[in-house]
Amino acid sequence: MPNIKSAAKRVLITKKRTERNRHIKSTVRTAIRRFHEAMASENKEDAQMKLRRALVIIDKAATKGVLHRNTAARQKSRLTKFFNKNIAG
Repeated sequence: MPNIKSAAKRVLITKKRTERNRHIKSTVRTAIRRFHEAMASENKEDAQMKLRRALVIIDKAATKGVLHRNTAARQKSRLTKFFNKNIAG
């Protein structure tokens, strides 16, 4: 336990940010999982809707600093590439 008031405040802030980041990361993973499930069911419209939703959630995570912008771009690129490859093929 911190002895200094400012250190105690930092502990609380860190805890709050950690919870927020954990929630956002979980939301990103869930959106990606739901997209892959939609792809597995071979429903093109549903998969496209889930892809759009996942891309928006990834962008929001990058904007909030939870994901690095290059990581977000890579994930979005891979999801889009996966969608285009499996829908066209």
